[in-house]
Amino acid sequence: MLSKNKIKYIRSLEQKKYRKEENAFLAEGNKLVADLSGHFACKLLAATPRWLEEHPRVTAQEIACVSHEELARASLLKAPQDVLAVFELPSYGFDAGVVSHSLCLALDNVQDPGNLGTIIRVADWFGIRHIFCSAGTADAFNPKTVQATMGALARVQLHYCDLKALIRSLKDEPVFGTFLDGDNIYAQRLSDQGLIVMGNEGNGISPEISSLINRRLFVPNYPPGCETSESLNVAVTTAIVCAEFRRQLQ
Repeated sequence: MLSKNKIKYIRSLEQKKYRKEENAFLAEGNKLVADLSGHFACKLLAATPRWLEEHPRVTAQEIACVSHEELARASLLKAPQDVLAVFELPSYGFDAGVVSHSLCLALDNVQDPGNLGTIIRVADWFGIRHIFCSAGTADAFNPKTVQATMGALARVQLHYCDLKALIRSLKDEPVFGTFLDGDNIYAQRLSDQGLIVMGNEGNGISPEISSLINRRLFVPNYPPGCETSESLNVAVTTAIVCAEFRRQLQ
């Protein structure tokens, strides 16, 4: 059974300060927990007898066999499934050198947890293994973000850093960004390495970062000149941009 204190501990991980204090994050859902197990050390696993029977190889420091009712009391979801897990936060080494030999993403104050989770999932789909985030970008281990990644956190590393300092250290490496006055992405020669910067949901890429971008791109609407929505969602734009980069490598 899960004690009241254990339930309080699990639910406290909704807040960043407690995730930091406990060095832990929460993941919920049958597939998500299975996908993350083995990639992150599991501190606590709470699951129904059926889930535990179906996943005999999953290990954790503490395993609690619980009913659906107990799980619902601890869960942050409106419709809990059969399992939740508390994993240790990962600690990744910071190496800006990956930009010189692979394609990476940078996020400049992307604040919505759902958008961030979707971007991580997009990165995973297109084989992008490193995302560099400004301090103002949402926490990748927010429960909403973790859910939105659909397990992609197991394969994509996020690094929170000073984006301005990072970009300045890249010297002659290509740094791409999307702008309304940029060059049509479908008419550009793109590379298989460098940094793609995506900006804030409402304000786009900040002026201080914009000044450091040496390849300005634009995703055109269709048909040209037709009145459309003012802009695209940042996660949607990231998917379109990443798809075009990878298409050119085919």
